[in-house]
Amino acid sequence: MSGRALLLLVTAATGCAASPVGQLRFVNRPVVWRVNDRRPIPRPAERSYAQFLYFNDAYVLRRVPRALELRSGRRAMGVNAMDEVPDSTWFVNRIGRRAMSVDEVRRGPGTGEDPARFTPWTIKGTKVGGASVGFIIKDTRGVKYLLKFDEKSNPVMETAADIIVQRLLHACGYNVPEDNIVHFKRSDLRVARDAVVRDTFGNKRPMTQKDLEDNLARIHIGPDGAIRGMTSRFLEGVPLGGIAIEGTRPDDPNDRIPHDMRRDLRGLSAIYAWLQQTDVKEANTLDMWVTDPADPGVHYVKHYQIDFGMALGGTGYTGKSRQVGFAHATDVKYLLLTLPTFGLWVRPWEDIEQPAVPEVGLYTAEGYRPELYTPSFPYYPFYEADRFDSFWAAKILIRFTPEQIRAVVDEARYSEARSAEHMARTLIERQRMTARYWFNQVNPLDGFTLSDDGARLCFDDLTLRHRLEPVRGITSYHARAFDHGGRPTGWRDTALPGEAGRACLTGIRLPAERQGYSIVRVVTRRGGRTLPPVHLHLAREPRSGRPRIIGLRRY
Repeated sequence: MSGRALLLLVTAATGCAASPVGQLRFVNRPVVWRVNDRRPIPRPAERSYAQFLYFNDAYVLRRVPRALELRSGRRAMGVNAMDEVPDSTWFVNRIGRRAMSVDEVRRGPGTGEDPARFTPWTIKGTKVGGASVGFIIKDTRGVKYLLKFDEKSNPVMETAADIIVQRLLHACGYNVPEDNIVHFKRSDLRVARDAVVRDTFGNKRPMTQKDLEDNLARIHIGPDGAIRGMTSRFLEGVPLGGIAIEGTRPDDPNDRIPHDMRRDLRGLSAIYAWLQQTDVKEANTLDMWVTDPADPGVHYVKHYQIDFGMALGGTGYTGKSRQVGFAHATDVKYLLLTLPTFGLWVRPWEDIEQPAVPEVGLYTAEGYRPELYTPSFPYYPFYEADRFDSFWAAKILIRFTPEQIRAVVDEARYSEARSAEHMARTLIERQRMTARYWFNQVNPLDGFTLSDDGARLCFDDLTLRHRLEPVRGITSYHARAFDHGGRPTGWRDTALPGEAGRACLTGIRLPAERQGYSIVRVVTRRGGRTLPPVHLHLAREPRSGRPRIIGLRRY
């Protein structure tokens, strides 16, 4: 189902363009909360990834044509009538739509079992590509993992970052692997007779005990022989390569929305800004051709985000570069801004300092500006992201409680308490800074409910609900109603927020014609500023006649 089909709308009669509520109208149907993109398909071809060609396209060959296409200002697709992302093979609503316990957030997508309980591990080979040490292993149950390690000079940093980001992304709604921190000893590793060493080009040769010892010499091992690592359980299904950063997968008929137009990918930019995940590229995503759990005869593609070890300031720390998160690795824009001032212009990252704590990357709240977030490499869905995509993401990330964030940090198993404390505190500070910024770019009203008689419309002011900033002056909400043709019905109301940031408008009367179709236009006035309107589209359910909200549009 396409994004246009999800956004169920029709145009009104000629003449509505001059109305304060415009031409947009919604079909009087239930809101779509689950997309049927699990229709059976044959196995697609594996998508090849050539790093040089990928970066050449991303930086040069596609940049100019995309600029000439004048793409700016296009609203995201893959949203429903309430401007939300429905469940699909890309994204499943979790903390954004329902309460999650601390334990559920802490556990992530796994079962909570420690893979170190099922040793010895049999090494089947080395991981392909990359400079870091990694093995493909099987535990005593036959479960297959990728076993990864931190760099010897930076123990804990990379594996901790992976676990924290992986757990938070899963709770947000994204598909991620099952990752866990493990502690074990050399005696827990055994090289299989058919184990192989693979180089960057995929060439392989038999693996020996010397290969194992040479690799272990490159990682940190404690004085008692304890080794810290991270297991990433192999995903179920057949790997198909990464997710293209624009367009669709041509051999997957379920993939109908261009990837750079998907709200779940565009909105990810605000979440990655919070987490300073800058290592964003096709190679850190993965499509899997999977079997439907409910029907073994049905197969479809499921889409994953993977490999988060360079998040939370890891790229900036290891690369000794404070510009990470502000600029591409090669960024012409900042070069052109710097040249005219002969280097006197102070760039946004110049005052950022490495935290004086061990095991943590270049990750601070000081100097953080959500709107300036830039991944290390061009990623086209982020180029397309607008304030509505980022608002959607900010609504999700602000729902994590401090207790949930601290529980996720505990899963990273920092060896020093001050490292864990710095990480939890910074995550919470940046979480609130991210939400505060994006909630100021739109009218942050949400959680709309309509009474059974349609006369009472209630909502949350997210800025007030989450106590994101001290509000100077009175906050008030001003509403008018219009009929299907865009004509005022005569109803108006003004409301003030309650202590928890919830407010209600009363006395709404739906007209008799067109199943009571009405448009309620709500604006917020706060601290001398009038925020952009939110339009709520109401109608009576055709059979029961009960009023309901059938659509929402933010401006």
